[in-house]
This record gives sequence, C-alpha cells and structure tokens, in this order.
Amino acid sequence: MNRTRIGLIGFGYWGPNLARNFHALPGCDLAAICDASEARRQKAESIYRSTRTFASYEAMLASDIDAVAIATPARSHFPLARAALQAGKHVFVEKPLAMSVAEAETLVELAERLGRVLMVGHVFEYNPAIRHMKTLLDGDAIGDLYYLYSTRVNLGRVQSDINALWSIAPHDVSILLYLLGRMPVSVTARGARYLNGNVEDVVFFTLDFAGGVLAHVHASWLDPSKVRRMTVVGSKKMIVYDDLAAEGKVKVYDKGVVKARDAQYGEYQYRLHSGDIAIPKLPLLEPLRIECQDFVDAIAHGRRPHADGYNGLRVVKVLEAAQQSLREHSRPVAIEQ
Repeated sequence: MNRTRIGLIGFGYWGPNLARNFHALPGCDLAAICDASEARRQKAESIYRSTRTFASYEAMLASDIDAVAIATPARSHFPLARAALQAGKHVFVEKPLAMSVAEAETLVELAERLGRVLMVGHVFEYNPAIRHMKTLLDGDAIGDLYYLYSTRVNLGRVQSDINALWSIAPHDVSILLYLLGRMPVSVTARGARYLNGNVEDVVFFTLDFAGGVLAHVHASWLDPSKVRRMTVVGSKKMIVYDDLAAEGKVKVYDKGVVKARDAQYGEYQYRLHSGDIAIPKLPLLEPLRIECQDFVDAIAHGRRPHADGYNGLRVVKVLEAAQQSLREHSRPVAIEQ
C-alpha cells in the first residue's frame, strides 16, 4: 500500500502536535512543513531531518505531497484549504473549518466535486471520554436528557483577530452536536469586550434543541483558572466530564429527583435521590493520534472521516448564528436544519 505524503502548513502553536502525530503514524510520511518564519522552519528541520521545509504554501502545494494539514490562524483556514483542494490535495484543517457558512459550504462542495477528503480538527469527538458519554446518552443510561452546560475558560491565550466564540467554543459546539446527534433549533448569545474593545473575550451562549433540551456554553480567555468541564443532567443520572482531571475524567452520578403522587392528598411530591458515583475505565489513547489516523485511513480507503466537512459545516452554522445573536444584542437566531 502506498504511503500518504502529508504536508503541514503552520508550525507555531498547534502545528508541532500535528507534526508529531503524523510523523509517528504508519501508512504516512510527514513529507513537508511550511511556515513563513525562518526560525520555525529551522526548528522543524532540527526535529524532522528527512522532512522538507517551505517558506510559501504555494511552493509546498506544487510539490509531490498527497495531503495537507492546516494549523494556521482561523481566518486563513478557508483560503488555504481552498487552494489545497484546488491543487488536488486531501485536506485536514483545524477548527473552525471556516469563518462563515458560505465559506464552509464552498469547501464542502469543492471537496465533493474533486473527490478529495476534507476533514476538520474536532479532536474531542475522538476523545474516549466523550465517546463513552455518547454511548451512555444513546443507551438511555441517564434517562431523559434535560440539559447540558460546558465551561471552557482560562487566563490567556488572548487573541485580537477573532473572539472567544470562534477561538475556543468550536470544541464545545462540536461536542454538543456529537452527543445529541442533531442541530439546535436556535441560539442566543451574549458577550463582552473587556481587553482591546475589538473582540469578545468572554461569551455565554445557549442552544435550544427540540424537545426542550438546553445546552449552555461559557467560553473565555479572561478567567482566573483553567477549566474544561461539561455537565450532563438527565432524569435518572448525571454525568460530569472534566478534561483536566488526572484520573476519573468521567463521573456518572446516580442522582436525580423522583416525582411521585402522594397517596393521601393526591398531589405530586418530589424526592431527592442520591446513589453511587461510577467512574468508568477508559482507554489511555491520545485523541489527536486517533484523529490523525482517521484522516490517513480515510485517504487510504476512500471513505469519509468521522469529522468530515459536513461535520465542520454544522459547527460553523451554530457559530455564525451565535455571532449574529451577539451583534443583535442577544436576539435568538434560528439555525438552518
């Protein structure tokens, strides 16, 4: 079987993590790394001695690589991914796929027309903890799903070209859509610009799903502590996922409120139930390694990866609606299904 030759664009914040994983995977070669910074190119050359480096992405796209991984600032994702697809390359692009629904649709349609794999870096959908939560929800282990809420905050990494919604919240949106398996009906968002006045460094937004299910996200890079936590509340049980926990990242609480009719007065009474806490044993696998392997396998076998272009498009639809709600002073914005 031929090995897939992968070129990486961007060796700054996240690119080195992609380079490490693609370099280690069987079935592919990290053939090229592109970065405008000479210092970063020299660093890449010192680590991956058999990998060619390029100062321009055009030169790299003209080389004999088969696929491109893009780990550059969000606003560059669309033009780079489009150029790579037009050059006949398979494309992996970090989240978000693009900065508008129109851009994301263009990439999806282009990949379909050219028969290329298009994949988005929604790495948490490859996380064994999140996948276990999905199994619990699909298997009715927590009863009726009531609501979910997620907190993704820390002090830094402050950005000036995009807000916290587009920078860090794509992770939470992709997790929510994956867990629920459907799109929300509408989104309402509120945020504030405390640092430079140009972009929101804190955003709160709520997704309304059919059936009365609510999902709330708090995203910020202006917070005293780093928190990566999601809580799922059901009629029978509740789940807490803490990505920063050293062990026991998922805890299933046998807690809830039991509704029963009072035999004497015929009125409903509410009784609190509190049972055991279950901590499932999860495989010790790096989600990013699983994600990169899915990209390589999709190319090798001519199939769609899990986090394909349509997956990325759905997330961008939610983000664009949330951005519109921010602009319009928290007006609920309907989302195309």
